Amino acid sequence: MAPHRSSAGSSAATLLVFGRGVVRAGDAWELTPSSLDRVAAAVRYVAVHAPGQTVRPRVIFTGGWPEASRGGAPPPAGAREGDLMLRAAAGTGLGDLADLYAETRSRSTLENLLHTVDDGLLAGLTFGPAYPLGLVSHTWHLPRVRFLVGKVLGLRGPALTDIPAAGEEDRDDRRLLLAARLSFLGARRGSTLLRRERRMVALSRLARQVRRARAHRRT
Repeated sequence: MAPHRSSAGSSAATLLVFGRGVVRAGDAWELTPSSLDRVAAAVRYVAVHAPGQTVRPRVIFTGGWPEASRGGAPPPAGAREGDLMLRAAAGTGLGDLADLYAETRSRSTLENLLHTVDDGLLAGLTFGPAYPLGLVSHTWHLPRVRFLVGKVLGLRGPALTDIPAAGEEDRDDRRLLLAARLSFLGARRGSTLLRRERRMVALSRLARQVRRARAHRRT
């Protein structure tokens, strides 16, 4: 899928960068290669577009510990996805060109957006075709991100700009997108979206357990 640009060709001055996991490395925690690819995409975008902008860009790295939804213990404070992505970006000098922020509580793409709003990281900002919101993720993930941004922020079409990450990761996210469309039908309030997402996760977990049990009985 080709990146979506605003109809006016405007660049994004605010970027949301979505995490893609952290891994334990001895006594420390590190970003996955896919998370680093997303950081690199944000750095490249700002380096190209910041000189032509009249406002200082804002880059928000969002991600906590997605494995928490499956019962995994979270990393310590300062080692969540958002923390590590911000640190990696700052190491490239991105802080000289943009204001950097991190959201570190979320466990899913929906929570990325809800907590970013709750933390006030988009407060006072207005988005539209002339001032689009930049979405930084892998190409396979961006359609679901766009759908959820529409639910949470009410932004669609040229009010959003896709900023795809490079790298080798390629997934088929269509089932999750379809499940989200069905589960969130008619929902607008954040509390309702969260409740439905947790029900969807619980049903998915139950389905996996049933499949494993059936496979075990056949062996």
